[in-house]
Amino acid sequence: MPDPTPRIQAQPAGEGGRLLVLGQWTAAQFARPRLLRSLTRAVPPGRGWDLRGADQLDHVAAQWLWDRWGRRWPEDLEALPTQRAVLERVARFTVARPVRRRRGWLDAWLGLGAGVLRTGNHVRTFTQLVGELVLNLLRLAAAPHAGPWRDFSGHLYRIGALALPITALVGFLIGVVLAYLTSQQLRQFGADAYIVNILGIAVIRELGPMLAAILIAGRSGSAITAQIGVMRVTDELDAMSVMGISHAFRLVMPRAMALAVAMPLISVWTTVWALGGGMLAADVSLGITPAFFMRALPEAVQIGNLALATAKSVVFGILIALVGCHYGLRVKPDTQSLGEGTTASVVASITVVILVDALFAVLFKGVGI
Repeated sequence: MPDPTPRIQAQPAGEGGRLLVLGQWTAAQFARPRLLRSLTRAVPPGRGWDLRGADQLDHVAAQWLWDRWGRRWPEDLEALPTQRAVLERVARFTVARPVRRRRGWLDAWLGLGAGVLRTGNHVRTFTQLVGELVLNLLRLAAAPHAGPWRDFSGHLYRIGALALPITALVGFLIGVVLAYLTSQQLRQFGADAYIVNILGIAVIRELGPMLAAILIAGRSGSAITAQIGVMRVTDELDAMSVMGISHAFRLVMPRAMALAVAMPLISVWTTVWALGGGMLAADVSLGITPAFFMRALPEAVQIGNLALATAKSVVFGILIALVGCHYGLRVKPDTQSLGEGTTASVVASITVVILVDALFAVLFKGVGI
């Protein structure tokens, strides 16, 4: 009984030096990974191929041979008519491999230019979106009865009320961790009482608004981009344009207003829970009672810190809404663009929040201290 194992033998040079294809070249034989690896490694050098000795040749084996030939016909090929028909069918439906060329300095320079143009386009469209928001707010002030108040209330509920549990949990845990780590250091110097000052300044001025903004950017910013992106995929945005409905007025402005109102409230909510977690950890680790903590907190943290945190939260909310809408409106009518836009929206929102927070820290470093 002949050996069905696919194999390749080199023909003597005096007989032509071709590579003889022997055995059964079928999908059943190629299902063995070891055989496939051994065939790939053990192909001897040769100037031509002879397939007439193969008992069978199906499309799977023909695809392997075609790839092994670099998706080009070899100069010297001997094959039966049926084998050649299979190979021709594989060649017709196989996409040619793109020729890779080395990237030079010109490609790097052109890539840099393309990146600058993309960034400039983002800045231009985002600035345009900010201008449209300002004009729409003035339009709303002139005719409040024509505003999209139902959309505003719906976004306010979804962005604000539904985010309270997760922000409370994260704020509480961050407060516990911060107080516990701080207490380890303060105990060494006998400065246990100063944990109120550290927690108050850190949580009220920085961590509370920052945590709330990052959570909302990941939770609601991505939802805003996905909602508007789905409207692009389902042609709802085009339908709104045909009916003369402004995207900026009905989609962008209600979300920006809702986040501008919800973010300060969520920031205060997160701050309260973070202080509660820190107060609990301070009581356990340092013996700082909640009564002493509550009494010392107003003396350690001036009211200006809370005002600054609230102002930052309003700016954070507007920026998160604008970034989410910006990337949502740029989504193309396909699912891949929708996923890429949602991911880019979350990354950009968090980055913008951190940059603006750093800017606030530099500009208002003397406020509330």
